[in-house]
Amino acid sequence: MNRTLVLLKPDAVRRGMIGRIISRFEDAGLRITQMRVLSPPGKNLIRKHYDASEEWLSNVGRKTIKDYESQGLTPDDVKKNYGTMEESDIGRVVQQRLVDYLSHGTVIALAIEGNGAITKVRKLIGFTIPAQAEPGTIRGDFGCDSTVNAAVERRSMENLVHASDSDETAEREMNLWFSSHD
Repeated sequence: MNRTLVLLKPDAVRRGMIGRIISRFEDAGLRITQMRVLSPPGKNLIRKHYDASEEWLSNVGRKTIKDYESQGLTPDDVKKNYGTMEESDIGRVVQQRLVDYLSHGTVIALAIEGNGAITKVRKLIGFTIPAQAEPGTIRGDFGCDSTVNAAVERRSMENLVHASDSDETAEREMNLWFSSHD
């Protein structure tokens, strides 16, 4: 039995998807043990959440470049939308856009518990980019944004939810979201 953090992002709240998303977790045998509504959360809290290492920033930049390539777009398109081709710098732009996005709407933090909760939740939510998420997942069924559209509009991609990716991350994130006064 383990616990994980899930954030219902502003697009999930705005679209009235809260109940449908929570039902997916409960239908899978998981239990909501804590819930906190932040309307909106403070930027300091979100910055702490995305307190990224150089490795994380580079990985986000690399994924962004690959997503552009998969869409048939060029390095010039990346540079136009991010001002650089440097992976870690693209990651910093994405990080700032996430801070801006999550701090401009209601976010619901959930602590979810159950057997294999982290793995099960991540399978339920699906791939980060909604267009590439499997049907039957939350992002695959309800997501409607893309990284390219978001980049062109100079904003964060809307993908409904965030979920912790490991026991260590879950513990850090739950402590942050459930003890912070931000």
